[in-house]
Amino acid sequence: MVGAPQPWGIGLQAAGGPIKERIHDFNDLLLWIIIITTVFVAALLAVCLWKYNHKTNPVASQNSHNTALEIAWTVVPVLILLVIAIPSFRLIYYQDRARDADLTINVTGRQWYWNYAYPDNGNFNFDSRMVADADLQPGQLRNLDVDEPLVVPVNRTIRIITHGQDVIHSFFVPSLGVQRYSIPGRTIETWMRADHTGTFYGQCNQICGTNHAFMPIVVRALPQAEFDAWVASARTRFADSTGAAPAPVAIAEAARGNAGTEVQLAARQ
Repeated sequence: MVGAPQPWGIGLQAAGGPIKERIHDFNDLLLWIIIITTVFVAALLAVCLWKYNHKTNPVASQNSHNTALEIAWTVVPVLILLVIAIPSFRLIYYQDRARDADLTINVTGRQWYWNYAYPDNGNFNFDSRMVADADLQPGQLRNLDVDEPLVVPVNRTIRIITHGQDVIHSFFVPSLGVQRYSIPGRTIETWMRADHTGTFYGQCNQICGTNHAFMPIVVRALPQAEFDAWVASARTRFADSTGAAPAPVAIAEAARGNAGTEVQLAARQ
Protein backbone atom coordinates (compact mmCIF):
# COMPACT_ATOMS: atom_id res chain seq x y z
CA MET A 1 0.00 0.00 0.00
CA VAL A 2 1.15 3.53 -0.77
CA GLY A 3 -0.38 6.30 1.31
CA ALA A 4 0.27 9.42 -0.73
CA PRO A 5 -1.60 12.18 -2.55
CA GLN A 6 -2.98 11.10 -5.92
CA PRO A 7 -3.28 13.29 -9.03
CA TRP A 8 -6.81 14.69 -9.24
CA GLY A 9 -7.69 12.83 -6.09
CA ILE A 10 -11.07 13.51 -4.50
CA GLY A 11 -11.72 12.84 -0.85
CA LEU A 12 -9.47 11.55 1.91
CA GLN A 13 -6.51 9.27 1.38
CA ALA A 14 -7.19 5.55 1.73
CA ALA A 15 -7.06 4.33 5.33
CA GLY A 16 -3.87 2.55 6.30
CA GLY A 17 -4.85 1.99 9.93
CA PRO A 18 -7.70 2.07 12.47
CA ILE A 19 -7.43 5.77 13.29
CA LYS A 20 -7.86 6.75 9.66
CA GLU A 21 -10.81 4.38 9.34
CA ARG A 22 -12.55 6.18 12.19
CA ILE A 23 -11.72 9.52 10.59
CA HIS A 24 -13.37 8.26 7.39
CA ASP A 25 -16.48 7.26 9.34
CA PHE A 26 -16.67 10.65 11.05
CA ASN A 27 -16.10 12.44 7.74
CA ASP A 28 -18.95 10.45 6.14
CA LEU A 29 -21.25 11.36 9.04
CA LEU A 30 -20.46 15.05 8.64
CA LEU A 31 -20.90 14.84 4.88
CA TRP A 32 -24.42 13.43 5.18
CA ILE A 33 -25.36 16.01 7.80
CA ILE A 34 -24.11 18.78 5.51
CA ILE A 35 -25.93 17.33 2.49
CA ILE A 36 -29.25 17.00 4.34
CA THR A 37 -28.90 20.50 5.85
CA THR A 38 -28.03 22.04 2.49
CA VAL A 39 -30.95 20.36 0.70
CA PHE A 40 -33.37 21.36 3.49
CA VAL A 41 -32.26 25.02 3.49
CA ALA A 42 -32.32 25.16 -0.32
CA ALA A 43 -35.88 23.74 -0.30
CA LEU A 44 -36.99 26.34 2.26
CA LEU A 45 -35.52 29.12 0.13
CA ALA A 46 -37.28 27.76 -2.96
CA VAL A 47 -40.62 27.61 -1.10
CA CYS A 48 -40.16 31.17 0.14
CA LEU A 49 -39.34 32.45 -3.34
CA TRP A 50 -42.31 30.66 -4.87
CA LYS A 51 -44.94 31.18 -2.18
CA TYR A 52 -44.09 34.52 -0.61
CA ASN A 53 -43.20 36.72 -3.55
CA HIS A 54 -44.97 40.01 -4.29
CA LYS A 55 -47.29 38.56 -6.96
CA THR A 56 -48.51 35.73 -4.73
CA ASN A 57 -48.74 37.86 -1.59
CA PRO A 58 -49.42 41.48 -2.53
CA VAL A 59 -50.32 42.17 1.09
CA ALA A 60 -47.42 41.42 3.42
CA SER A 61 -48.00 39.35 6.57
CA GLN A 62 -48.09 41.27 9.84
CA ASN A 63 -46.83 38.36 12.00
CA SER A 64 -43.83 39.42 14.12
CA HIS A 65 -42.86 35.99 15.48
CA ASN A 66 -43.76 32.32 15.71
CA THR A 67 -42.97 30.72 19.06
CA ALA A 68 -43.05 27.11 17.84
CA LEU A 69 -40.83 27.93 14.87
CA GLU A 70 -38.33 29.80 17.03
CA ILE A 71 -38.12 26.87 19.46
CA ALA A 72 -37.65 24.47 16.56
CA TRP A 73 -34.83 26.39 14.91
CA THR A 74 -33.05 26.55 18.28
CA VAL A 75 -33.55 22.96 19.43
CA VAL A 76 -32.89 21.22 16.10
CA PRO A 77 -29.41 22.80 15.55
CA VAL A 78 -28.50 21.95 19.16
CA LEU A 79 -29.43 18.31 18.54
CA ILE A 80 -27.42 18.29 15.32
CA LEU A 81 -24.40 19.69 17.16
CA LEU A 82 -24.74 16.96 19.79
CA VAL A 83 -24.80 14.33 17.03
CA ILE A 84 -21.54 15.84 15.74
CA ALA A 85 -19.92 16.45 19.13
CA ILE A 86 -20.26 12.98 20.65
CA PRO A 87 -18.40 11.04 17.92
CA SER A 88 -15.97 13.94 17.59
CA PHE A 89 -14.94 13.70 21.26
CA ARG A 90 -14.75 9.91 21.01
CA LEU A 91 -12.37 10.21 18.06
CA ILE A 92 -10.20 12.78 19.86
CA TYR A 93 -9.86 10.54 22.93
CA TYR A 94 -9.25 7.50 20.72
CA GLN A 95 -6.29 9.28 19.10
CA ASP A 96 -4.96 10.74 22.32
CA ARG A 97 -3.16 7.88 24.09
CA ALA A 98 -1.72 4.54 23.06
CA ARG A 99 -3.29 1.52 24.74
CA ASP A 100 -0.95 -1.43 25.31
CA ALA A 101 1.68 -0.03 22.96
CA ASP A 102 4.05 -2.54 21.37
CA LEU A 103 6.72 0.04 20.56
CA THR A 104 7.60 3.63 21.47
CA ILE A 105 9.25 6.04 19.06
CA ASN A 106 10.43 9.55 19.94
CA VAL A 107 9.87 12.04 17.14
CA THR A 108 11.73 15.35 17.24
CA GLY A 109 10.99 18.12 14.76
CA ARG A 110 13.91 20.32 13.73
CA GLN A 111 14.47 22.98 11.11
CA TRP A 112 13.96 21.33 8.66
CA TYR A 113 14.10 17.59 9.16
CA TRP A 114 12.99 14.90 11.61
CA ASN A 115 14.88 12.87 14.16
CA TYR A 116 13.57 9.44 15.17
CA ALA A 117 14.69 7.56 18.30
CA TYR A 118 13.87 3.97 19.24
CA PRO A 119 14.23 3.69 23.05
CA ASP A 120 12.75 0.17 23.08
CA ASN A 121 15.29 -1.15 20.59
CA GLY A 122 18.62 0.04 21.94
CA ASN A 123 17.90 3.79 21.94
CA PHE A 124 19.51 4.43 18.56
CA ASN A 125 18.32 7.45 16.60
CA PHE A 126 18.76 8.97 13.18
CA ASP A 127 17.85 12.02 11.10
CA SER A 128 15.39 11.87 8.23
CA ARG A 129 15.83 14.45 5.46
CA MET A 130 14.12 15.07 2.15
CA VAL A 131 15.80 13.64 -0.94
CA ALA A 132 16.96 16.49 -3.18
CA ASP A 133 15.75 16.58 -6.76
CA ALA A 134 19.22 15.77 -8.06
CA ASP A 135 19.37 12.59 -5.94
CA LEU A 136 15.92 11.19 -6.67
CA GLN A 137 15.88 7.54 -7.70
CA PRO A 138 13.29 5.95 -10.04
CA GLY A 139 10.03 5.50 -8.17
CA GLN A 140 10.77 8.11 -5.51
CA LEU A 141 8.32 10.97 -5.07
CA ARG A 142 9.57 14.52 -5.43
CA ASN A 143 9.39 16.55 -2.20
CA LEU A 144 7.96 13.52 -0.37
CA ASP A 145 10.69 10.86 -0.19
CA VAL A 146 13.43 10.92 2.43
CA ASP A 147 16.85 9.37 2.87
CA GLU A 148 15.91 7.48 6.07
CA PRO A 149 12.23 6.60 6.58
CA LEU A 150 10.57 5.90 9.90
CA VAL A 151 10.32 2.09 9.98
CA VAL A 152 7.62 0.34 12.01
CA PRO A 153 6.26 -3.22 12.26
CA VAL A 154 2.88 -3.83 10.67
CA ASN A 155 -0.16 -4.58 12.86
CA ARG A 156 1.54 -3.18 15.97
CA THR A 157 0.46 -0.25 18.14
CA ILE A 158 3.17 2.41 17.95
CA ARG A 159 3.32 5.06 20.66
CA ILE A 160 4.58 8.36 19.22
CA ILE A 161 6.18 10.89 21.57
CA THR A 162 6.75 14.25 19.89
CA HIS A 163 9.20 16.99 20.86
CA GLY A 164 10.34 20.25 19.27
CA GLN A 165 13.98 21.25 18.95
CA ASP A 166 13.63 24.86 17.84
CA VAL A 167 10.16 26.00 16.71
CA ILE A 168 6.73 24.36 16.49
CA HIS A 169 6.48 21.59 13.91
CA SER A 170 3.69 19.10 13.24
CA PHE A 171 4.03 15.35 12.62
CA PHE A 172 1.30 14.55 10.11
CA VAL A 173 0.74 11.31 8.16
CA PRO A 174 -2.74 11.48 6.59
CA SER A 175 -3.18 7.83 5.55
CA LEU A 176 -2.43 6.66 9.11
CA GLY A 177 -4.58 9.36 10.71
CA VAL A 178 -1.78 10.67 12.92
CA GLN A 179 -1.14 14.37 13.57
CA ARG A 180 0.60 15.91 16.58
CA TYR A 181 2.48 19.13 17.15
CA SER A 182 6.11 18.93 18.20
CA ILE A 183 6.57 21.89 20.52
CA PRO A 184 9.82 22.98 22.23
CA GLY A 185 9.63 22.30 25.95
CA ARG A 186 6.65 19.96 25.68
CA THR A 187 6.21 16.21 25.31
CA ILE A 188 3.04 15.15 23.49
CA GLU A 189 1.77 11.62 22.95
CA THR A 190 -0.26 10.00 20.20
CA TRP A 191 -0.20 6.64 18.44
CA MET A 192 -0.60 4.95 15.11
CA ARG A 193 -0.91 1.48 13.63
CA ALA A 194 -0.37 0.37 10.07
CA ASP A 195 -2.71 -2.47 9.13
CA HIS A 196 -0.97 -3.00 5.79
CA THR A 197 2.65 -3.29 4.74
CA GLY A 198 3.68 -0.37 2.58
CA THR A 199 4.87 3.21 2.55
CA PHE A 200 2.90 6.09 3.99
CA TYR A 201 3.80 9.70 3.23
CA GLY A 202 3.26 12.83 5.27
CA GLN A 203 4.67 16.29 5.88
CA CYS A 204 5.11 18.88 8.58
CA ASN A 205 1.84 20.81 8.45
CA GLN A 206 2.78 23.67 10.77
CA ILE A 207 4.57 26.58 9.11
CA CYS A 208 8.01 26.42 10.69
CA GLY A 209 10.30 28.61 8.59
CA THR A 210 11.86 29.00 5.18
CA ASN A 211 12.09 25.29 4.34
CA HIS A 212 8.79 24.24 5.88
CA ALA A 213 7.62 22.87 2.52
CA PHE A 214 10.64 20.55 2.36
CA MET A 215 10.15 18.59 5.58
CA PRO A 216 8.42 15.37 4.51
CA ILE A 217 7.70 12.23 6.53
CA VAL A 218 7.91 8.66 5.28
CA VAL A 219 6.63 5.75 7.37
CA ARG A 220 7.51 2.28 6.10
CA ALA A 221 5.54 -0.62 7.59
CA LEU A 222 7.28 -4.01 7.43
CA PRO A 223 6.43 -7.52 8.60
CA GLN A 224 7.76 -8.21 12.09
CA ALA A 225 10.66 -10.38 10.86
CA GLU A 226 11.81 -7.74 8.39
CA PHE A 227 11.45 -5.03 11.03
CA ASP A 228 13.63 -7.04 13.44
CA ALA A 229 16.28 -7.40 10.73
CA TRP A 230 16.13 -3.66 10.05
CA VAL A 231 16.55 -2.91 13.78
CA ALA A 232 19.63 -5.13 13.95
CA SER A 233 21.12 -3.28 10.98
CA ALA A 234 20.10 0.14 12.30
CA ARG A 235 21.79 -0.43 15.65
CA THR A 236 25.07 -0.76 13.79
CA ARG A 237 24.51 2.00 11.24
CA PHE A 238 23.33 4.57 13.78
CA ALA A 239 25.49 3.48 16.71
CA ASP A 240 27.29 6.84 16.85
CA SER A 241 24.14 8.99 16.54
CA THR A 242 23.33 11.04 19.59
CA GLY A 243 20.67 13.34 18.20
CA ALA A 244 21.69 15.93 20.78
CA ALA A 245 21.80 18.90 18.42
CA PRO A 246 21.02 19.83 14.82
CA ALA A 247 23.72 19.26 12.27
CA PRO A 248 25.90 22.31 11.47
CA VAL A 249 24.32 22.58 8.02
CA ALA A 250 20.88 22.83 9.56
CA ILE A 251 22.08 25.51 11.98
CA ALA A 252 23.53 27.53 9.14
CA GLU A 253 20.35 27.23 7.08
CA ALA A 254 18.23 28.24 10.06
CA ALA A 255 20.43 31.27 10.70
CA ARG A 256 20.12 32.43 7.09
CA GLY A 257 16.50 31.55 6.45
CA ASN A 258 14.85 32.32 9.78
CA ALA A 259 17.11 34.78 11.55
CA GLY A 260 14.29 36.37 13.51
CA THR A 261 13.26 33.09 15.08
CA GLU A 262 16.85 32.21 15.98
CA VAL A 263 17.28 35.58 17.71
CA GLN A 264 14.11 35.03 19.71
CA LEU A 265 15.21 31.55 20.72
CA ALA A 266 18.63 32.84 21.80
CA ALA A 267 16.99 35.59 23.84
CA ARG A 268 14.78 33.08 25.65
CA GLN A 269 17.71 30.81 26.38
